[in-house]
Amino acid sequence: MLRLRVGLIIQVMATELARSLVCGGQEASEHLLNLSPFEMKNLLHHILSGNEFSINSVARGNFSIVSSKSYRVSKKSQIINRSEIKSLEEDSTDKQGQWLRRRRLDGALNRVPRDFYSRVWTVLEKCEGLSINDLVLPQNLTQEMTSGELKFALEVETVLNSIPQPEYRQLVVEALMVLTLAAEYKVSPSLGGIICVQELVHRANQLFLKDQLKCSGDATLCCAQNNSDGSSSSNNGNLICGGAAYICQHFYDSAPSGSYGTMTYLTRAVASGLECFPEQGDIDCSIS
Repeated sequence: MLRLRVGLIIQVMATELARSLVCGGQEASEHLLNLSPFEMKNLLHHILSGNEFSINSVARGNFSIVSSKSYRVSKKSQIINRSEIKSLEEDSTDKQGQWLRRRRLDGALNRVPRDFYSRVWTVLEKCEGLSINDLVLPQNLTQEMTSGELKFALEVETVLNSIPQPEYRQLVVEALMVLTLAAEYKVSPSLGGIICVQELVHRANQLFLKDQLKCSGDATLCCAQNNSDGSSSSNNGNLICGGAAYICQHFYDSAPSGSYGTMTYLTRAVASGLECFPEQGDIDCSIS
């Protein structure tokens, strides 16, 4: 996190209020503006901490923010009645959008994995450039800057910040991590020309939708349909599920690991999308 995008953080705060209080965006914005300085500081602290939390309405105009860990502990020490069973069912419903929410938070806060920028530098050594949102990180940056240089990290973050949707930005970060693994495990001497990272993300989304069709997954209710482009749009041109950048919302809400995880599909997209990989034979590449 080198830069803070204050506008996106405020947007995330309003989204968290809307999710927890089950209200619309306009009403959530009004609640946000009416928070006391202490409540505002408490909400911001929980968002920046990266821990799971919930917001409860205590009284008119007053809110209580508690971490999910302390909430679970208190629940275990009590006898569960009918109203608590209902709240537990609501908790399981919240888990349905857990990864989408986490990606939105991480994208808004510009969070990246450890040693991310130096590993992107390694990728640039093996290709002619990385194209992200019509902006190109050229290979010659590796000749002008070192892998651990702050200026290089700022160059990468500037390109990533050109993506307006925070959850989409995080998928691009995940795609870059797959490319770093390909570079580090030396699966090919070169990764080819300029790599369009967003094309890899959309290819991964298409692979995900095809698998959803085969197993009749949740995405069959929206994007995974037998259309020529594999997607389903509403009258205004957006996806029915509301996914940002024409990526299915169920893909955003998938965990990174697992058979149907985002990293699995991104790895398949990289393997099939880059011409440097052999079409036949095995590739020694393990992902941890």
